[in-house]
Amino acid sequence: MNDILSNEPAPAQFTTLQSDDISAGPELNLDVILDVPVTLSLEVGRARLPIRNLLQLNQGSVVELERGAGESLDVFVNGTLIAHGEVVVINDRFGVRLTDVVSPSERIRRLR
Repeated sequence: MNDILSNEPAPAQFTTLQSDDISAGPELNLDVILDVPVTLSLEVGRARLPIRNLLQLNQGSVVELERGAGESLDVFVNGTLIAHGEVVVINDRFGVRLTDVVSPSERIRRLR
């Protein structure tokens, strides 16, 4: 009861890590996150337009993108670039073939 009324915080208590805890590596159980939904989006290119030009767009308008024809598109997961790819058609549906996957270290570098 005296500790609750005290203005001094109690010292933190940590359990000692065993080397087995740290080296779990590939044996980690990922089942808890495998069903978490993420948003996958593909970016063909970008364009910057003044609002004046944006308001003038109508059916049939063409917006020129900063990326050239034939260049790969960017693949994002929850807004983070994870790969580059190309558009493919599979049974009358569009798909993406990954041509280059961004390494985990590069993804972390881009976050900074």
